[in-house]
Amino acid sequence: MKKLIYLLPLLLVSNTAFAAVGTALTSAESNKAIAYFLAMSIAAFGGTAAQSKAAAVALEGIARNPSAAAKIQTPMILSFALMESLVIFTLISVFLI
Repeated sequence: MKKLIYLLPLLLVSNTAFAAVGTALTSAESNKAIAYFLAMSIAAFGGTAAQSKAAAVALEGIARNPSAAAKIQTPMILSFALMESLVIFTLISVFLI
């Protein structure tokens, strides 16, 4: 993990340091790329955090009342699909902009 932290500044400035003349990204383009990366990472983290919390609560409910498993499972799967769709929409919007 420490190696990644040391390489991060190099990755952010390497496009202008190692690029050929006239092909370097402008600061606006590099800022846009960084913003896209942050948007995807936040969306992925939020989606996985929400899905893990929903799964934990649903499984706890099923463990407390096994006869309610059928009633809990369908809304749980539907909520997983909706949470995952938000991450997919973010991915699509990153590629479209």
